[in-house]
Formats: sequence, C-alpha cells, structure tokens
Amino acid sequence: MRALGLLSVLVLAACSSGGGTSSPAPAGSAPAAGSPVAVTLQEWAVVPASASAAAGDVTFQVSNTGPEDVHEFVVLKTDLDAGALPTDDTGAVVEEGEGIAVVDEIEDIPVGESQDLTVSLEAGKYVLLCNIYSAEEQEAHYALGMRTNFTVE
Repeated sequence: MRALGLLSVLVLAACSSGGGTSSPAPAGSAPAAGSPVAVTLQEWAVVPASASAAAGDVTFQVSNTGPEDVHEFVVLKTDLDAGALPTDDTGAVVEEGEGIAVVDEIEDIPVGESQDLTVSLEAGKYVLLCNIYSAEEQEAHYALGMRTNFTVE
C-alpha cells in the first residue's frame, strides 16, 4: 500500500510539470549513451525529451500526436541553426543544400502512431525536423515551425 502511495506521488509529479508548452530538456541533461530519446511530432513542433544525446548509437522514439497531419522525422547534421536552413519556393528545406547532410529519416508517420529510428551520431550539431510539404494545403511543415536544434556530445 505504501508503494502505491509513492507511485501515485511520482505519477502526479510527472504529470504536473507546470506550464502549457512543451520544450526539450536543457542541453546539459543528455541521456546516457544508448538511452532512447523520445520525440513528439505535433502541429507545429518537433519536441525531443532532451536537446542532446551522447555520441554513438541514438534511438529516437518518434510519436506523431497530430492532431490532424501525417508527419515525417528527418535528422540532419549541420552547423546551421534550425531556423536558418536553405528552403525552396514552397518553404521546404533543400535537403541537398550546402552545409547539410541528411543522416536518416522516417517518412509518413500517421497520427497516433510511433516509430523508432536508430542512427550512429558523432559529436556535433544536428537539426530534427519534419520536411513535408502539402501541395493541397500549400503548407511546408518546416516553415510552420516543425524544427529544433539537437546536440550530440
């Protein structure tokens, strides 16, 4: 019974972290090597649980919480800031642009679904983003804010 009470306190503390906005943990709190990094894709943000990871194999556990759009998850190695990547006329990132190297990606994650992506990352700066362009809605997910800086230490 005592354990149940402690568990309740821990769950309440985790669920009441305050504020209504999601943001990644500070860069100084990198998960241990080999620890997964949870990432939420939503209209219109990419929200990793941590802003950094230890060099080596990193598994991103990516969930699309929507609420309406399919998203993708792209890992780019670049020294450019997440908001300063080269874009085409639609506002989508030119993935072959100067100073950008595509590490890997998960395409088309439906709302409510999750997928894992394990990549080997060396120390440096990265950008995590959704680079979908919807011709029907004429919106580039990157231009709408679906991007964030990520550091590997």
